[in-house]
Amino acid sequence: MRPVMVLGCTSDAGKSLLATALCRWFAREGIRVAPFKAQNMSNNARVVATPHGAGEIGVAQWLQARAAGVEPDVRMNPVLLKPEADTQSQVVVRGRVDRVLTNTPWQDRHAALWTPMAEAFDELHAEFDLVVLEGAGSPAEINLVDQVNNRMIEHADAAGLLVSDIDRGGSFAHLYGTWALVPDATRQRLAGFVLNKFRGDPSLLAPGPETLTEKTGMSALGVVPMVAHDLPREEGASEHFPPADAQDAGPTGEDVTTRRPQVVLPRLPFGSNLDEFHLLAHATSVHWAQGPGVFARLDPNLDLIVLPGSKHVAADATWMQARGIDRAVVAAAARGVRVVGVCGGAMMLGREFHDPTGSEGGGETGRRPSAMLGLLDVRTVMAPEKAVHQRTVTFQNLPVHFRSLDGLRCDGYEIRYGQISSLEPSEQPRDERAWWGHRNVLATTVHGLFESPHFLERLLGIRVDPVLEPTFERLADLVEEHLDTEALRRMVG
Repeated sequence: MRPVMVLGCTSDAGKSLLATALCRWFAREGIRVAPFKAQNMSNNARVVATPHGAGEIGVAQWLQARAAGVEPDVRMNPVLLKPEADTQSQVVVRGRVDRVLTNTPWQDRHAALWTPMAEAFDELHAEFDLVVLEGAGSPAEINLVDQVNNRMIEHADAAGLLVSDIDRGGSFAHLYGTWALVPDATRQRLAGFVLNKFRGDPSLLAPGPETLTEKTGMSALGVVPMVAHDLPREEGASEHFPPADAQDAGPTGEDVTTRRPQVVLPRLPFGSNLDEFHLLAHATSVHWAQGPGVFARLDPNLDLIVLPGSKHVAADATWMQARGIDRAVVAAAARGVRVVGVCGGAMMLGREFHDPTGSEGGGETGRRPSAMLGLLDVRTVMAPEKAVHQRTVTFQNLPVHFRSLDGLRCDGYEIRYGQISSLEPSEQPRDERAWWGHRNVLATTVHGLFESPHFLERLLGIRVDPVLEPTFERLADLVEEHLDTEALRRMVG
């Protein structure tokens, strides 16, 4: 079958969501589908382990593989860029950090990155019935060397689906301008366009779609309405961040017997894997805090503080100190509020943080230890090599405020440079530990626990149902209802 590629007129036009919907819809048609994005940029990743390699891929391709009903694979996202600062990204190739490319200037990377991109696509194309490719940003960014959109659509000879976010306005101009600016090889492959995130009566769009088809030759494939969905956002909390005047809104004097538990997470500048908390919103009221005020209003008998992962622990700890959030968390813990730290957040709960070799990008090598919150007697030393693997944790003999988790077994994953060890000489070695705790403070190196309904029920006493499978089905229904499915079948042959 001919591959199909979902391109966007802009970032956030809905490429990832539509690609996910198509993966499930084609899979329901009995087709064995593989998702593919040549290069992704995100600090939200999942760990996969397959015969073709183990390591990190972007969360969007992990979700698309789940929607397609196939095992996520490092080939589905062969290049992942993880921002470490405004002008620096860690380069992950086929699941593993490539230090040479990470330290190579951006403009000099293209040739080295194209080989793993093309090889990964070719392997998937040979193995699966259909590959659904996702583009990045816009293919009409004429100031850039574009391998992810234009070079890849030509290499794959894919049928292009161009998506526009009509909620932003100017959608027909976006579509026509993109069609006009892309290289000839891409323009020849743009088979159709989709108007996404529409609110209102689609009949009011006429004669816009028809006129655009006359001018470009692209078929009008359909109008997708603005939909609420339960997939984690590719950038986690960024799309749920409250406005500036409400960012510290939180628990009030409401009766704790009638309100949901409140979960407060600092909105760290270098926060990573924030998407793993998407299920929390179904069981609690989640607040992303940029200031200290909300922490003082938490109830020790009901509420929770979570320190999420971080791509730059020392910088995020300094950010919390500058805003008084560190003191607010310590004060809340002293009142009995439970605190959980995940990976980078776990490291912040300790006393010392050492980065002797500068494993964290975007800052100077830390020759002296950085002070952390001091809520647990542990220290972190950053190693030169990243630990990337799946991990199963069994909770046993937890501190008193987390006894409800005793006996629970959960699957998760680890992505970290930091090696946490106890400052107590009687404690068992670090490599045998997945968690550390004392009274109402718990630290774990394992991501993904908050995506487990069983973990949330044990921790918070609230039952929450899984959301991914029902969401994949709803997205496939959207394709069936709002897109020209016969045209889709013709596109892929």
